[in-house]
Amino acid sequence: MLLNPSVPANTLPEFIAYAKAHPGKINMASTGSGSPTHVFGELFRMRADIDVLHVPYRSSFMTDLLGGQVQLVFGPIAQSINYVRSGKLRALAVTTANRQPALPDVPAIAEFLPGYEASGWYGIGAPNGTPAEIVEVLNREITGALADAKVKAQLANLGLTPMPSSPSEFGTFIAAETEKWAKVIHSANIKAG
Repeated sequence: MLLNPSVPANTLPEFIAYAKAHPGKINMASTGSGSPTHVFGELFRMRADIDVLHVPYRSSFMTDLLGGQVQLVFGPIAQSINYVRSGKLRALAVTTANRQPALPDVPAIAEFLPGYEASGWYGIGAPNGTPAEIVEVLNREITGALADAKVKAQLANLGLTPMPSSPSEFGTFIAAETEKWAKVIHSANIKAG
């Protein structure tokens, strides 16, 4: 959760109070309607009970965020960490359930809004019908690579955290994510297109 430093809020509670005192005056950038940067913000908006104006971009929002035309974004750490470290943007919180090693002093939103969690993630799948033995070999090799100290350090430097799991755990995770985000999309009345 990134803010342009022109917003007079240094903590998440200060931001929520500011947004409630100025309904509709905070412009929240995203990479487009229904994108992760949009739905993560909508989940926050709903949980914090604030009114912000969604501003979808077809290309990068970073120039306008840095320039103050938009004040808020729920963007990936890897894309913004250097701006945070240089003081050009203020990281108020991370959307993951816990603090991130790349920004250890930045709290998780869940520390203030219990139960909030929104993470971008990547997974590797195989076509339906792939023999279980092959799936298990792939899972074992990928899990092994993610456990490598050099790989973990490089990912941590980018603000990324490996989440190795079994194939069945990953299937359960995908089902839960699908249900969670469907509720946000329905509640926020987000339409395709």
